[in-house]
Amino acid sequence: MTRRVPELVVDVLLVAVAAVWGASFLAAKELVAETGVASGVALRFVVAALALGILCLARRERMPRGPGLVIAAVLGCSQAAVIGLETAGVHLTSATNAGLLISLALVFTPVLESVAARSWLPRSYFVAAVAAVVGVALLVSGGGVRAPNLGDLLIVAAAIVRAVHVTASARLTRNRRDSTLAVVLVQMIVCAALSSAIAGAELPRAVAGLSPAGWVAVSFLGVLCSVFAFVVQLWAVRRTSATRASILMGTEPVWALAVGVALGGEALGPAGAVGAALLVAASYAGQAIERRHRLSVHTRESAASVRMPGGPERVGAAGPP
Repeated sequence: MTRRVPELVVDVLLVAVAAVWGASFLAAKELVAETGVASGVALRFVVAALALGILCLARRERMPRGPGLVIAAVLGCSQAAVIGLETAGVHLTSATNAGLLISLALVFTPVLESVAARSWLPRSYFVAAVAAVVGVALLVSGGGVRAPNLGDLLIVAAAIVRAVHVTASARLTRNRRDSTLAVVLVQMIVCAALSSAIAGAELPRAVAGLSPAGWVAVSFLGVLCSVFAFVVQLWAVRRTSATRASILMGTEPVWALAVGVALGGEALGPAGAVGAALLVAASYAGQAIERRHRLSVHTRESAASVRMPGGPERVGAAGPP
């Protein structure tokens, strides 16, 4: 019998993921200033694949096969897209902006889950979503009205793809028994192969010219932000809802803001500070609305099953399952 992991342990590990991901924006920004975007992403995933491969060999993990291998490879492609978009975006905007804008995944994930579950969200959720968009506009204004730059738009695209990735991970892996480490290893190998192919001949030159500080950034991004974070994310999302995982990992912008200001010397300005607060508050309000909606739907369904304990015919008469 599998021992149930305490919910507190799952929550703490997901917050730890948020902390290292929050710090990853500044680390990635400094790394790609040396290597370029494609080579920086490739180095991150090559280190991650090597580190996780050694761990899987030591633990004699069994690699997924058949449908499990296909699912892991597909999730590897979506994960590569998330990190690629994030890295390209942070190269063109501030680490603080990137860390805050990625929190839009908190808004997008419940929408995708509701579509998948065919249970539409209440109107108040979309009020929170509009407030989040207003927060984004203030955040990127830089003290004056301006359109988002390309870096900001790439981070927003990363938030959308991340929401798809988290929702797909939850739905595609929840009932499978494949090793979490092995599934993530397949993802890292796919990510490393794709990013290395994109980097091409630039990758060996980037490796040859990388400074000691660059290697520290690569190790941090590859081991903590990739191996640790992705393994915990997939492990945890199998034990909680994708929305709950997004709530806890949604503390990432708080960490990104703290690291960007304290270590990166970045500043928001009054309009940016208001936008950041509105964005984070609206994202969490949206999550709270979604959670109450999900509990309400579950309660109604449970009550209906108690009132009609008869056979399938009686249950089916009340509506589709």
